[in-house]
Amino acid sequence: MEIERRWLVQDWPNLSPAATFYMEQGYFSTRPAIRIREETLEGGTTAYVLCFKGGAGLVREEIEISVDQDRYQRLKAMLGKPMIQKEQHRYPLPGGFTLEVNSVDPHLETGFFYAEVEFPDEASALAWTPPEELKAYLSQEVTGQPGESMAAYWARTRTE
Repeated sequence: MEIERRWLVQDWPNLSPAATFYMEQGYFSTRPAIRIREETLEGGTTAYVLCFKGGAGLVREEIEISVDQDRYQRLKAMLGKPMIQKEQHRYPLPGGFTLEVNSVDPHLETGFFYAEVEFPDEASALAWTPPEELKAYLSQEVTGQPGESMAAYWARTRTE
């Protein structure tokens, strides 16, 4: 299960990230979302993930399966479309939460930034308010809005 809130943002926040990841991802299906992703921690390891997501909004079913690099490359070749490029910075927040800010396809005109915070349960997600220094930054919440998922972005920008 994935419980997260999402915001459109304009740039990186004025904070120091605890970690930076470089990712590429592509979709086999957008409803339900079936995607593959390569995720490399700066100065660290690389993970390859096959992910299934169902539903929409604040609470969604999510199943992630690790795959090896060879299987990832074989799956990627099946897509036949350019992968979405992402850079993600992670920032620790009060209460043990993490702000994940993503720069998506920065080299394309369609590129944009978004931020997410994941929660352990729906009540925590609904009760959470951004720290004072992030209220203006996190002012454009798009949680559950149609067309604001990465799968929807894929469908808009990687059409046949």
